[in-house]
Amino acid sequence: MVIMLDAPDERGIDGLREAVAALSEWQDDAAPMQLHPGDIGWYWRTGAETTVAAVRTWRRNGRILAVGLLDGPRLLRLTTAPDVRRDEELARQLAADATAPERGVLPAGEANVEAPRDAVLLDVLSGAGWRADEPWTPLRRDLTAPVEDPGVWVETVGPERVDVFTEVHRSAFGSPRFTSERWHAMATGFPYEDARCLLAHDADGNAVAVATVWSAGPGRPGLLEPVGVHAEHRGRGHGRTVTLAAAGALRAMGASSALVATPSANAPAVATYRSAGFHPRPETRDLHRPPSPTPQG
Repeated sequence: MVIMLDAPDERGIDGLREAVAALSEWQDDAAPMQLHPGDIGWYWRTGAETTVAAVRTWRRNGRILAVGLLDGPRLLRLTTAPDVRRDEELARQLAADATAPERGVLPAGEANVEAPRDAVLLDVLSGAGWRADEPWTPLRRDLTAPVEDPGVWVETVGPERVDVFTEVHRSAFGSPRFTSERWHAMATGFPYEDARCLLAHDADGNAVAVATVWSAGPGRPGLLEPVGVHAEHRGRGHGRTVTLAAAGALRAMGASSALVATPSANAPAVATYRSAGFHPRPETRDLHRPPSPTPQG
């Protein structure tokens, strides 16, 4: 059967629901780190239409085989159904679509592709000259046993506390982009039905750290995306506190484990997650297509 790439506006919100449902079904504790429904839920802060336009699906005989998220103009984050991870035909089709600008996936020039570390797609792209980029460290915490109490007040954020939540987030990431308006946009998306935003406080009642957690359904891994500590309150253990709260929230939602990933070069973040009971898994690397050589005249 022919593998087909859906146009981003071909199926609209219904197609997005199908894609998120497929991603949920593919989550498994034994699988390598991969695109999660929460990644699409977090992207929804840019709006529903923008999210529809950023998602790509590949089908064979009507079945979704692969889902990709254009997380920026030059980064394709992609995963596949587990049983086709080593499917050569699919891998070559994905590579062809990702490398041909006219197919509407990635533009010409520099670009990155993220895929599970066991995907044959990575071999195909490597053979075409794509190079390994900077390493990331995925971490996982099993949620079979109860999570220890973080020991401070951690609230689940509703609309009345959004301004405080987004202010801490902006400070944590040094970026003005996550406004209260963007939170409300994210919260209107259907993936947020399986999410929680958490706001941790210190002993004096100051809001000091944030986390958003995303469930893929009972018995499946949940995702922490993102986690951050207010710039004025770093170095006091608040990252561990909010990470514990995030893991506890996912366990209460029925998740089998909690997943998070951070650049390997960010040693403090890796240490924080480890202190909250997360264990590193094998590093992952995007594949990077370098810029085309400048013609010599």
